[in-house]
Amino acid sequence: MPHYQKAGEIPHKRHTQFRKPDGDLYAEQLFSTEGFSSDYSLLYHCYAPTVIIRTDTPYNVQPRVAEEKMLKHRSFEGFSIKPADDFLQSRKPVLVNNDCYISLAAPRQSMKDYFYKNADADEIIFVHEGSGKLLTQYGELPFGYGDYLVVPRGTIYQAVFDGEQNRLLIVESFSPVRYPKKYLGKNGQLMEHSPYCERDIRAPQSLLTIDEKGDYIINTKKKGQMYPIHYGYHPFDVIGWDGCCYPFAFSIHDFEPITGRVHQPPPVHQTFEANNFVVCSFVPRLFDYHPLSIPAPYNHSNIDSDEVIYYVDGNFMSRKNVTRGMITLHPGGIPHGPHPGAVAKSIGAKETRELAVMVDTFHPLQLTVEALEIENENYTMSWAE
Repeated sequence: MPHYQKAGEIPHKRHTQFRKPDGDLYAEQLFSTEGFSSDYSLLYHCYAPTVIIRTDTPYNVQPRVAEEKMLKHRSFEGFSIKPADDFLQSRKPVLVNNDCYISLAAPRQSMKDYFYKNADADEIIFVHEGSGKLLTQYGELPFGYGDYLVVPRGTIYQAVFDGEQNRLLIVESFSPVRYPKKYLGKNGQLMEHSPYCERDIRAPQSLLTIDEKGDYIINTKKKGQMYPIHYGYHPFDVIGWDGCCYPFAFSIHDFEPITGRVHQPPPVHQTFEANNFVVCSFVPRLFDYHPLSIPAPYNHSNIDSDEVIYYVDGNFMSRKNVTRGMITLHPGGIPHGPHPGAVAKSIGAKETRELAVMVDTFHPLQLTVEALEIENENYTMSWAE
C-alpha cells in the first residue's frame, strides 16, 4: 500500500551476496502480507530471523462474543474500558466479525519485556490520547493525538508511551488495509482529488540496528491464540531494508475534507479500505453552502452495512449526549438519522468542529462481553420525541 522507501545499508541487487565487515553474510528476508503476489519489502538481518530457542504454552485471546445476532441501535461508553498496565492485556475487543475486530485499549505502560506480532491481521491503531513511539524492524514511528498507525500483519513491534494516560481505538483487519482505489491513479499515485497525499504519510525513521544475542520473547497472535516464542537474536537486528510493505503513520488532522453545496454522503470521508469494510475520518469542515441547505445528515437506510462511529472530540450536531470515546453502532437493516431537533438546529450553521472515526462493515458485527459492560442501554429509544 505505501510507496517505495529504503533505509540503512542494502546490496546493489536483491537476492545477492551481502556481507558483513567480517565476511559473514547478512540474512535476507522477504516480508509481504500476500505471499509473492503483492507489495513487499526486503530486510537484511545481522542473523537469521528463524532462530527459535524455546516456546511457551499458548493461551486463549479469542473475543468473548455475547450477542451474535441483533437488530437495534446501540451505544457504548468507550472511556469506561478500564486502564491496564500491560499493552496486550489492555486491548478489549468490543465489536467483531470475520472481517475485522474493533477494540478499545487504555495501556498505562510501555512494552518492555516482550515484542508483539499479529500474524492474523493488519492493524489500524488510532491514538485518541497519549503519545510515544512504535518501535519496529523498520525504525521508529513517533505518534501522538489523532494519528492512525497502520501496521501490516506480521510486523514485530513494541509500543513505547510517554506517559500513563493512553486511549487507543484498534481495528484489526483480516485482509490487507489499503488506500481507497478511487484515490489512486493507474500507476499507484494518490490523485489530485484525494483528501490526502504522499506528503502526509510518515514512514519509519531512525533505523537502529541492535546486534545482540539473547532470549527475546515475541508474543505472536494466531487464530485466537497467543504464542510466546523465544528467539535467540534481537528482532531489530536489521542493517537495512527497502520496499513498499512497512508500517506508517497518518494523522487525522491531515485529512482534507471534501465539501459541497448540499450535504455530502459518508464516502467523501473514506480514509482506508479492506475487504468488506472501510474506515472514514470526520474532521472539522465548513458546512454546505446552498442557500437552502440542511447541514444535518439526512435519514438513511443501512441495508448492506453496519455503521460504527467512534467519537473523538468536538460537538456533534446530529447526536445528543455524545461523550469522548463513545461508540455508536447502527446495524444494517433499519434506518437511522439525526436525533430529534438536530435538523432544525443545524440550519444556518456554518461549520463543525467534530472529530470522529467511522468503520462501515459490509457484514454484521457481533457484540462482545466487554461491549455489554459499557453499553448505554436506552440508546435505541433516543429518537423518540
